[in-house]
Amino acid sequence: MDSARTTRTSIPPLRRRLGPIVGLLLLSPVCAEYLIGYLEVMGRPVDLLIGLLILAPLYGAAAVMIREVIRRTGRGWPSILLLSAAFGVIQAGLVDQSLFNPDFVDEPSWDRERLPTVIPALGISVNHVLDFVAGHVIWSFAAPIAVIESGAPRVADRPWLGRVGMGVMVVLYGLAVLVIFREHTRDFMASPTQLGAAAAAAAAFAAAALLVPHRRPPRRPGWVPAPWMAGSIAVVLMTVHHLLPASRSGTVLDLLALVLLGGLVMRWARRARWGRGHALAVGGAALVANAGLSFMVEPIGEVSHPAKYMANAVLMLGVLALLFRAGRRLRGAAPTQSGPELRVATEVRGA
Repeated sequence: MDSARTTRTSIPPLRRRLGPIVGLLLLSPVCAEYLIGYLEVMGRPVDLLIGLLILAPLYGAAAVMIREVIRRTGRGWPSILLLSAAFGVIQAGLVDQSLFNPDFVDEPSWDRERLPTVIPALGISVNHVLDFVAGHVIWSFAAPIAVIESGAPRVADRPWLGRVGMGVMVVLYGLAVLVIFREHTRDFMASPTQLGAAAAAAAAFAAAALLVPHRRPPRRPGWVPAPWMAGSIAVVLMTVHHLLPASRSGTVLDLLALVLLGGLVMRWARRARWGRGHALAVGGAALVANAGLSFMVEPIGEVSHPAKYMANAVLMLGVLALLFRAGRRLRGAAPTQSGPELRVATEVRGA
C-alpha cells in the first residue's frame, strides 16, 4: 500500500478528529431544523438545546456515517450527495413519513404547499418530495459536511471513527429513529406500497452512491469562478428554491433551479482550479441562505416574535463566525501542505 493511500485511510489522533465529529453532530441538526426558523420552539433556548438530544443522533449521526462511509471508500461528493439522498428518503418516507401523511402538520400552510402538486394515486406531493429530499441532501447533510471538513482541512479526507465509534453512531441513529417513528406513527401509518417504494428508492440511492467510481486527480482545464462568486450564485439559487410558490409551475422552476445549481457545481468541480475553498463557499451559501430567510419565515404555532428574531440573529452570527473560522483554518493549512497531504488535497479538487 503506498504512503498516500495509507494517509487517506489511517485514523488521525483523537485530538484532531474529536472537534470535527462533535461539530458535525451539532451543525447537521441545527441546519436541518433550527436555521430556517420555522419551529414553534424558536426563541426558547432551553427547548432548542433539549431538542438536540434527539436531533443530533437523528441528523448528526447520519451525517457522520455518510461522511465516514464515503471517505473510507475513497469516493467524493457525487457519492456524498447520493447517500444523503438515501438518508433523506429514509427520514421523510420511512421514519417520520411526512412524504405521505396529509395531516403531518396541523396548519393551513401544509395543505397550501401540498395540494397543488399532489398525486392522489400515490398519496404524495411532488413539491414535498422535492422540498424534503433536496432539503435533507443540502441542509441536513452535504452543507454541514462541507463546512466542518473545511474547518479541519488536515483530516478532511481521512476516517474519523474506528469500529467502536461507528458502532456508537449506528446505535445513536437507530435509537433516534425509533423515537421519531413512534412519535409520528401514532395516528398515521403509510401503506405497505408507499413504504416499499420509499425503501426501494433509498436502496437505489445508496447503491448508486457506492457504484460511483473512486475520485481521481483533476485533469480538465477550464474556467472556475472565484469562491465568493460560486458562493453568491449558490445563495441566489438556493434562495429561489425557497421562495418559489408551491404551484405546479413553481415546482417545475424549483426543480430547474436545483438542477442548474447541481450542474454548475459538478461542472466546476471537475476542473483543476476547483479547491476546498469553493466547497466551503457553496456549503456556506446554504447556511447563509437559510439563516437570512429565517427572518421572513413565520414559525408554526404561537411564538414571541422578538424572541424569534433574537434566535434568528444569534444563529446568523453563529453561521458567519463558523464560516470565518473555517476560512481561516483553510487558508492557514494550505501553505504548509506537502507530500501525501498535498496529493490528497489535490485529489479532492476533482471530487
